[in-house]
Amino acid sequence: MKISIITATWNCVDTISDCLDSASSQVWGNCEHLVIDGKSTDGTLDLLEQWRNRLDYIVSEPDSGIYDALNKGVAQATGDVIGFLHADDLYADNEVLTTITKAFEDPSIDAVYGDLVYVSKNEPDKVVRYWKSGLYSYNKLKHGWMPPHPTFYVRRSVYEQFGSFDTSFQIAADYDCMLRFLGQHKVKCAYIPQVLVKMRLGGESNRSLANIIQKSVEDYNALKRNMVGGVGALLWKNLSKLPQFFKRHKSLE
Repeated sequence: MKISIITATWNCVDTISDCLDSASSQVWGNCEHLVIDGKSTDGTLDLLEQWRNRLDYIVSEPDSGIYDALNKGVAQATGDVIGFLHADDLYADNEVLTTITKAFEDPSIDAVYGDLVYVSKNEPDKVVRYWKSGLYSYNKLKHGWMPPHPTFYVRRSVYEQFGSFDTSFQIAADYDCMLRFLGQHKVKCAYIPQVLVKMRLGGESNRSLANIIQKSVEDYNALKRNMVGGVGALLWKNLSKLPQFFKRHKSLE
């Protein structure tokens, strides 16, 4: 089974080397890594050039934001399964893709996901929040539950059948996409009960009060559009994050 890893980059010179290192250290060898750059100007392109022989696809051109970049990656991907490793993120260990591949050995499974830890931007081994996903159910989805998108791996055929990211969403296109797959089309998924990804704090959706408000509006629109829930689901989605600040994953501390 071949896995496509897609990384969107833009002015991430401080973190992209760690991301590429993490991907290249994966034991599972049947994978391709595609990097879609938005015309970086901070030295990111120089670093990517150093990695060119170890990457399967690189393009650097203006885009309309991260979801446009990810869509370009999906269009170029040739793997059986597609996942995303953002420029600030790291795999939890070098067996993550092997673990994901084993979950897809069941032909009835079209998507898998796991747990995620938020880590300090400057100390990626320092866990700040622990997102334990838990088992999926449609009822939980209607009440605001969602899997961490950086751990969400999906068969390429699902993207071909149901589409990828709607770029009319600037912050919540990943949430809309997961609701479309799991809510509208009832794609069967499996939970891997372990940390798969370490995500540095400082994501786009939490950078300002305006972004937080915009994300809430977009989340609500995604819920209504996919006929999964409404205001109650949005409130619970946000409140359910609070326990993440009080959990720690001992093996990563």
